[in-house]
Amino acid sequence: MSERSVIHSTIVLERSYDASPARVFAAWSDPAALQRWGSPGEGWESSIECFEFQVGGIALSRFGPKDGESYVNETRYLDIVRDQRIVSAGGMISSGQRLFVGLLTVEFSPEGTGCRLLMTEQGAFLDGHDQPKNHQAGWSQMLDNLRVECARVPQPEPKTSRIGRI
Repeated sequence: MSERSVIHSTIVLERSYDASPARVFAAWSDPAALQRWGSPGEGWESSIECFEFQVGGIALSRFGPKDGESYVNETRYLDIVRDQRIVSAGGMISSGQRLFVGLLTVEFSPEGTGCRLLMTEQGAFLDGHDQPKNHQAGWSQMLDNLRVECARVPQPEPKTSRIGRI
């Protein structure tokens, strides 16, 4: 495609989980857990190639439909507040072409005995190679997968000391 374009979109998804904010946060901060729930759907494959969950750290993952086009997702963690918030910037590339650049904010808050998750993706979809509806569907599936993951992750021990930024 030779014509250049940018579509800006904001995707906001909300979920309630029968798990503590600490448990839900742990599923985002542990690469093994992220690998289990982070596939956008049946028939898709994913792998985590690098995972540095700290402010300034990077994560690289590869995903795509089995026997189909592969995508690389790059993430840089900008702000992490344990059990409360993750803010990252990133992008997606396929076949050497940048498809998407965005900012992702995930907020975790207590809701009764569970957790309310609010996820906001603010993105620039480049040159018609990707669409907001694809991200909406992919994130929706992954957040549904996260529910299953949270049911299997053991409840972390309560911490008696105050935890600040990671």
